[in-house]
Amino acid sequence: MQSASDQPEHDYPDHWEADVVLRDGGTARIRPITADDADRLVSFYEQVSDESKYYRFFAPYPRLSAKDVHRFTHHDFVDRVGLAATVGGEFIATVRYDRINDRGLPASAPADEAEVAFLVQDAHQGRGVASALLEHIAAVARERDIRRFAAEVLPANTKMIKVFTDAGYTQKRSFEDGSVRLHLDLEPTDRSLAVQRAREQRAEARSVQRLLTPRSVAVVGAGRAPGGVGRTVLRNLLAAGFTGRVYAVNAALGEAGGTDDAVELDGVPAYPSVAAIGEPVDLAIVAVPAERVPEVVADCGEHGVQGLVVLSAGYAESGAAGRERQRQLVRQARSYGMRIIGPNAFGIINTAAEVSLNASLAPQMPAAGRIGLFTQSGAIGIALLAGLHRRGAGLSSFISAGNRADVSGNDFLQHWYDDPGTDVVLLYLESIGNPRKFTRLARRTAAVKPVVVVKGARHSGSAPPGHRVPVTRVPHATVSALLRQAGVIRVDTVTELVDAGLLLAAQPLPAGPRVAILGNSESLGLLTYDACLTEGLRPLRPLDLTTAAEPADFRDALAAALADETSDAVVVNAIPWVGENGATEFGDGEVLAAALREAVASAPAPTKPVVVVHVEMGGLAEALAAATSTRPTPPDRGTAGAVATRPPAPTTPAAAGPGATTAPAAGPAAPTAANHLTGPGAPTGPASSTTPVAPGAIPAYPAAERAVRALAEAVRYGQWRRQAAEPGRVPEYEDIDEAGAAALIERVLGGEDAEPQGVTLDTAQAGELLARYGIAVLPTLPAPTPDAAVSAAARLGYPVALKTTAPHLRHRPDLGGVRLDLASEEQLRAAYAELTEVLGKPEELQPVVQAMVPRGVDTVVRSAIDPAVGAVLSFGLSGAASELLGDTAHRLVPATDRDVAELVRSLRTAPLLFGWRGSAPVDTPALEEVLLRVSRLVDDHPEVVAVSLEPVVVAPRGLSVLGATVRLAPPPPRTDLGPRSLPSYRTA
Repeated sequence: MQSASDQPEHDYPDHWEADVVLRDGGTARIRPITADDADRLVSFYEQVSDESKYYRFFAPYPRLSAKDVHRFTHHDFVDRVGLAATVGGEFIATVRYDRINDRGLPASAPADEAEVAFLVQDAHQGRGVASALLEHIAAVARERDIRRFAAEVLPANTKMIKVFTDAGYTQKRSFEDGSVRLHLDLEPTDRSLAVQRAREQRAEARSVQRLLTPRSVAVVGAGRAPGGVGRTVLRNLLAAGFTGRVYAVNAALGEAGGTDDAVELDGVPAYPSVAAIGEPVDLAIVAVPAERVPEVVADCGEHGVQGLVVLSAGYAESGAAGRERQRQLVRQARSYGMRIIGPNAFGIINTAAEVSLNASLAPQMPAAGRIGLFTQSGAIGIALLAGLHRRGAGLSSFISAGNRADVSGNDFLQHWYDDPGTDVVLLYLESIGNPRKFTRLARRTAAVKPVVVVKGARHSGSAPPGHRVPVTRVPHATVSALLRQAGVIRVDTVTELVDAGLLLAAQPLPAGPRVAILGNSESLGLLTYDACLTEGLRPLRPLDLTTAAEPADFRDALAAALADETSDAVVVNAIPWVGENGATEFGDGEVLAAALREAVASAPAPTKPVVVVHVEMGGLAEALAAATSTRPTPPDRGTAGAVATRPPAPTTPAAAGPGATTAPAAGPAAPTAANHLTGPGAPTGPASSTTPVAPGAIPAYPAAERAVRALAEAVRYGQWRRQAAEPGRVPEYEDIDEAGAAALIERVLGGEDAEPQGVTLDTAQAGELLARYGIAVLPTLPAPTPDAAVSAAARLGYPVALKTTAPHLRHRPDLGGVRLDLASEEQLRAAYAELTEVLGKPEELQPVVQAMVPRGVDTVVRSAIDPAVGAVLSFGLSGAASELLGDTAHRLVPATDRDVAELVRSLRTAPLLFGWRGSAPVDTPALEEVLLRVSRLVDDHPEVVAVSLEPVVVAPRGLSVLGATVRLAPPPPRTDLGPRSLPSYRTA
């Protein structure tokens, strides 16, 4: 029974609980230590070495006294806090802080310093546990108004010193009385955030790598009879030639007479449980009914399994009971340090020769290649695998994550970012669980390799069954624009996903938008020309080789186009050539394919992408397919002089089916069905690779529009890559009063008593806040009566404008609520009378008077915080036409100078700003500056949840902000800036 003094002063802070991925890819749970943890603490301490105990207490300390146990398990969660990292419910590490005053004695607030100490079980040292605990205890301390940590460490304890010094916080270090004294400022810095994210990337990438490269796999739920999910996966594993150990697990085997007699399924040993295997198991494929999954997870967790692929259905996709079952599944697996793909997953594939893992329901192992593929849908996964196989594309890895309750596309982006075997990333997503993190990871990955995304469930208004995601108010088009800002290649269909992926995996990035077109059909050339213009490319006049062209003519024309410095890419069109007797002159297209490969191979430096458009070209697609895949070329492939030889005959899909990777062929890799070709020196990666893309692989498309669309995506991505190499900057403005703005915001919100729904500033407050950031709003004076209007005009000076501000008329000049250029009292009174006579009484119209400003283009600048994607800066032209067309552009905050320049120019109506039809160009630098200042305001003060400047009249010289609305609210939580943690299973 706890005494009153033992009771914590605050409720248990369950929001401090978190699951984290450790350096080796395993997981641990971090949570506050409570009085119920006494036995766990004692057991933990008994497993710590004497040396580690000495480092912790600076003296031999073999066991904890009852007083120690009480002290270390009773906390007030304010001045004294302890956190533990647990695996399987048991402690593996602890950290605590005690608030101290300037003399190092126990204290309470307002003292803002605390002494911190760690202890990590020896068996778990080196896993990054202390670094993760430091991030979390620092976040707790900041929440409790502690700004600095003090730590005393023995000089010999180099591991602990490194934890502090590598954290990236501002720190001071001294040597006192034989120990190292460290002081850490807990305010996050750019370096601490970079360190945190680098650790996150390494840990999450390693956790995925453990799933993709197991040394042993157990299929749990492999039935005795052929068929069934478990037995199918077992056979697929064996057919693919998995290089590790394989076990079958079937609980019915124990019921059938024990394990004394050796039992095998499909030639592998079978056991009634994972425990009965008696050997380490890295990965378990779970294919049992949902109600039996918990006992399987416990069996796996208690015997060291590192990860699970849960194929079982009946979870969140099936309703409320299934959602709760899914939460329990994630909770249970993470308690053992395991990560989960699924549930309701299709499986995973790793084509690397040293692994050759097909732990999926796909009956055929894809060819090895350079494309990483992630899907959330099993059905789409099947379609993509089949489509890529037909077109000869090879994969590095494939994942169909189902409900993605744990492992998601973000985790695989972390893995593929520095995976040397993957050059192109293809993602089919139906939901994005953490959009801010996804955008950050996608931007970083896209800087080194293409990321192509197709988003399903765009217009359903809700997440797909089984997916829990933040609700977003941002339209789909806006999300697409923000993804493109991050360098993501955003496509609309799975066909476009494959089309773009094939080109990016096989060809160099184009240096610009200029496209050379050649072929033996003038009509097809014109279609290609039109498609280029539609996609914003700059096509050259098509070169018509005429229908009499032979393969040698194609070869020479392509070689000339590749050498021509006036083009950046080449599209080759080919239609059947029919002779006088009705037969094709050059067979089934194989000779043409060889001629095209020869032209590409002869280019001195292959820097231009080449694509082929074929229309009913009998045999050409097959010939291209027969010589192709996106797999890496073995080092002993032939020389460039052999590219014109006739390619081998195409094989059937079965030739590259299950088992094909178990015994590598002595010669070149076996061909697969495809629509592009690989000649000697096949590409090893996209332009991001340090090795240039070698000639030979030419993707082919059955329609000009598809080829050009894929090419246009490559052009836009190449342009983004070049710009990303020299990123813009967020300017510093000397006249910004950040502290004054913060004081104003705090005064308005009322500090801790702020209303959750927030408040809209009045006109004076909005003008004052914006002025702190150098944004002047034109004064507006109320005019409730004609005399008040005249008085206001006298103060402002003629000419003036008379406007209504009623909500139904605001920013609607088309409804007649605005009168401009009123140069005298008589005109003003007449306008006032006319407005009130036509539109309503003054109290309904809420008229105001403003001074006239130089004429220009009316624009709108807005910023808002969306719960899913964060702060977004928006820009558009004012008026019904722009609103009707949805002609508004968006960028994520903080925006750089380059971002806002692109923002202004990305509108379809942007020509109005740059002198359209002889009008004077407006002052776009002044406009860009306003956009940057609004971005800074929202980024510096998360309490500013919405800003609207409307209209912003941009004149040839300068601009005027005529109206402003600002809304403040307590800042929403920033999940992307806190300590590393996995998404909570409470919202899985």
